[in-house]
Amino acid sequence: MEVSADLKSWRDDLASLVEDSGIRFPGESVRAAAEEEEEEVATAGERESLKDQVKGFAEAWGEMVVELGRGLRDVVRQTVLTEDSYAVKRIRGPLAEVSERLRFLNGFLPEDRHPLHVWAVFFFVFILALAGIPGMKESLLEGFGVRVISYDLPGFGESDPHTIRNLYSSALDMSQLADSVGVKGKFWVVGYLSGSLHAWAALKYIPDKISGAAMFAPLVNPYEQSMTKEEKSRTWENWTRRRRLLYYLARRFPKALGYFYRQTFLSGKHGRIDKWLSVSLGKKDKSLVEKLAFEEIWHRNVEESIRQGNTKPFVEEAVLQVSNWGFSLTELQAQRKCQRKGLLPWLQFMYGLPECELTGFLGPIHIWQGMDDMVVPPSVTDYIARVLPNASVHRLPEEGHFSYFVLCDYCHREILSTLFGIPQGPLDTEDKAPINHDEIRDEADTTSV
Repeated sequence: MEVSADLKSWRDDLASLVEDSGIRFPGESVRAAAEEEEEEVATAGERESLKDQVKGFAEAWGEMVVELGRGLRDVVRQTVLTEDSYAVKRIRGPLAEVSERLRFLNGFLPEDRHPLHVWAVFFFVFILALAGIPGMKESLLEGFGVRVISYDLPGFGESDPHTIRNLYSSALDMSQLADSVGVKGKFWVVGYLSGSLHAWAALKYIPDKISGAAMFAPLVNPYEQSMTKEEKSRTWENWTRRRRLLYYLARRFPKALGYFYRQTFLSGKHGRIDKWLSVSLGKKDKSLVEKLAFEEIWHRNVEESIRQGNTKPFVEEAVLQVSNWGFSLTELQAQRKCQRKGLLPWLQFMYGLPECELTGFLGPIHIWQGMDDMVVPPSVTDYIARVLPNASVHRLPEEGHFSYFVLCDYCHREILSTLFGIPQGPLDTEDKAPINHDEIRDEADTTSV
C-alpha cells in the first residue's frame, strides 16, 4: 500500500509540532531507521577527531599494560617472593652473611647531620690501595665532612672471587655495597689508575646513585677505536717494552700473564713498584717511591691484596682493561637526545610532550693528571677531555703519577676544596681557630715531594 505525498506532508507537519513518540507508520520504518543511523554516524564523526581516536587508543593500551604489569607483579609476589619459595631460601643466607661482614662500616657513617651540612661518601676503587687515599689525614676528612669507603675487588684481599664478572657486575657490586652499609642518597666515586675502569662503569650503569666522580690518572682501553692515531701513538710510545708486551698478552694470551704475576706480586718478595708494574717514573715519582713511608704503604697493600695467593683476579683485571667494556666514554657525555623517526615522536608531537631528553652522566667529573706522569701518559687524559668536554681536567705541571696523590697533605686539601668548596667542619659544633692557607702552603712546600 502506497502513501500519498499529501499524507506524508501532513504527517511531517504534525511531527514537527510534537515530540517523537517512537511510533512508525507502515512504509517508513525502514527509511526512518536508516536516516537516524546515518545522522548518528555523521554526528559521531564530527565529535571524534583523529587525535581523539589516537588518544583513546593510547589510553586503553596503557591501561591494559598497567593491569598486565600489576598481574605479573602479584604472581611474582605470590609464587617467587614468598618465605617458602626456593629462590628466597637460597638467597637469604648469602645476603645475611654479606650484610654481617659489612656491618662494621656502619661505624664510619654519620647518623645525624643538618641537611645543609651532609657528609659526602667516597667509594674508592683501586687494586693495591686498600686504605683509600694514601696519607690523607682523618682530621682533613672530618673538616670537609667526607667519609671514605674503600673495598676489595672480587678475589683481592678478603673479597670472594667472582666466577664471571665484568664492569656491569662491578657497578652492581658498588650499588649493593652502598645499600648494605646504609649509605643514603648519592655518593662520589674515586678512581685511581686501573680503578678508574670501575668508576667509569658506575657512571654508566648506576648514574642515579652517583653524585660525581674524582679521577686520578684514569686509564682507558689502549685499543679504544675512538682514539685517533696520534692519541694512540703518543700513549704507546711512553710505555716500556715490557708493559706493551703485557697489554698484548692480556688481549691475545691472557693465561700467559699468570707467570708474570707469580714472578712479581705473588713471589713473596717486596720489589720496587716501578719494576713490578713495568713502568718508568718521572723525577718526583722516583724521589717519592724511595721514601720509607711510601715503601711501607706499598708493601702492606701488596701483602693484603695477595692474601688469597691467586693470580686469577690480577689476570681478570688486566683482561678487563683491554677488552670491550660494553660502553664507550662518549656515552657518558651529557647531551640532549631527540628522536626524529618512528611512531613515538609523532605521538609526543600530538600530545605536546617534549621530544628530547638528557642522556649521559649529568654530575660533575674531575680529572687530575700529572704532566710528568709516565705510568698513564697525559695523552690519555687529552683523549678523555676530547670525548667528555664537560669534564673538568686539572693538569698538574711537573707532577708525576704518585706525587700529587700519595702522602701530600696540601694536595689532598686542594682536591677536597675543588670538590666541596669551603670546609664545613666536623660533627661537633666547637669553635676552632681559622685555617691559615698560607701557612699550609709553606708547610706543604717543605714536606711534599
